[in-house]
Amino acid sequence: MNAPSRPLITRLLDAVERVGNKLPDPALLFLLLMLLAWGLSWWLSGLSFTEIDPRTKQPIEVKNLLTGTSLTAFLAQMVHTFVSFHPLGVVLVAMLGLGVAEHTGFINAGLRGLLAVTSRKLLTPVLVAVGVLSHVAADAGYVLVIPLGAVIFYAAGRHPLAGIAAAFVGVSGGFSATFFVPSSLDPLLAGLTQASARLIDPAVVINPLNNYVFTTVSTLLVVAIGWVLTDKVIEPRLAATPVDGDASDMPKMTALSAAEKRGLAWALAAMVLALVLVVLTALPAGSAWRAPQSAPSGAGELLVATAPLMQSIVALIFLLFLLPGVVYGYVAGTVSSHRDIIQGMSKAMSGMGYYIVMAFFAAQFIYAFGQSNIGALLAIKGANGLQAMALPTGLTMVGIVLLSSLVNLVVGSASAKWALIGAIMVPMLMQLGISPDFTQAAYRVGDSSTNIITPLLPYFPLIVVFCQRYVKGAGIGTLLALMLPYSVALLVLWTTMLLGFWALGVPLGLGASYAYP
Repeated sequence: MNAPSRPLITRLLDAVERVGNKLPDPALLFLLLMLLAWGLSWWLSGLSFTEIDPRTKQPIEVKNLLTGTSLTAFLAQMVHTFVSFHPLGVVLVAMLGLGVAEHTGFINAGLRGLLAVTSRKLLTPVLVAVGVLSHVAADAGYVLVIPLGAVIFYAAGRHPLAGIAAAFVGVSGGFSATFFVPSSLDPLLAGLTQASARLIDPAVVINPLNNYVFTTVSTLLVVAIGWVLTDKVIEPRLAATPVDGDASDMPKMTALSAAEKRGLAWALAAMVLALVLVVLTALPAGSAWRAPQSAPSGAGELLVATAPLMQSIVALIFLLFLLPGVVYGYVAGTVSSHRDIIQGMSKAMSGMGYYIVMAFFAAQFIYAFGQSNIGALLAIKGANGLQAMALPTGLTMVGIVLLSSLVNLVVGSASAKWALIGAIMVPMLMQLGISPDFTQAAYRVGDSSTNIITPLLPYFPLIVVFCQRYVKGAGIGTLLALMLPYSVALLVLWTTMLLGFWALGVPLGLGASYAYP
């Protein structure tokens, strides 16, 4: 009897996974990409380009990475490039606290208690929404929400990779969505937009909340896409993928014992007390948590990237899981001395060995690619090509979305991309009567939609490691196949929503407009 035919989308995603997983190990892949960047830099450095680099106001040049000076500089910077690789410190410090909380049983007991009162059907939308909310804490979602998404799904009897996918689409795919409060990205992009707009009109002032209405409504779209695709497409496809990793430490759906309930109550009390202490010390106008007085007043002094509170997010995650983890361990009786606490940290670090290796090669490639200027050249050529097309307003905005999504595949940083693209697109579209607010919103849609499928995302190797914890054979292809449906859906539906806002005249945010002047 013939087996039932699998849906076309499932067969296509299976093909993506097979091809992707035939690529070399991610660490070697980053090494090969670095060698390719070196070769391209040598070839392109001999060519002259007429495109103007908005950072230098001079024709852009590709730097030859194969000269003696460049190679010796690369070797001299190798250690610094590795240890200063932003995700490395973020991941390792956060994992120290999470490791203790996991080792003592606090996370296990907490998730079992949560699942006892949460509907299994609502786990997906709640997880995606939490991922979007994590943007308030900068990059914390990558090291906190995504691995916990896998744990929650596995404990609920669902496939852990579906939990990773749902959390990843909230944290990274919905990077330009906001939930209740603005993210640190809002003032950063608004500042770059204002600088670009002032090339045409020195009096232009861009409100940091100029896209706030659009990005807030976008949260509903991201949650809906994550919910539908996870439950209807991703998880059914994963039914044939066995969980063959080490899941011995994962929570089992058993009732909490009296000792676990007591430990959980004391641990949560300790976590809440610590959070209240942070809030109370941040509220006073002269709080040391706040940014200098030159920053926006009020809550803005806490949310800007330079505020000590925002810069301490990872350290706070470490403490806010270490403290309740220790309290739970002693109250529930799962630890007997400080040596057990240190063992929890050591165990967490031992699981990060493969990620550290990948991070080394990823850091070297990203550094070399950035030094070469190849990514900047591609971004500027793309922006100039879009300008030359002179399309109608609606198609122009679609073009900006697509350009941003493509550039995102070669330039990982959201601010770096906008510094390059915005300096060309914002002034050009202002002369066509399109406001900087509208242009910035289009950029944000394109940038977020392909975050989840670009290996140049600094945290992409980490997500691969999370997948391998549950499915040993998981690789880049596995993650790409998981996230590709979300990326396509976000690109199409989010762009449609933006054009709908424009057609209906719905405000994008505070002090924002669609037309200029």
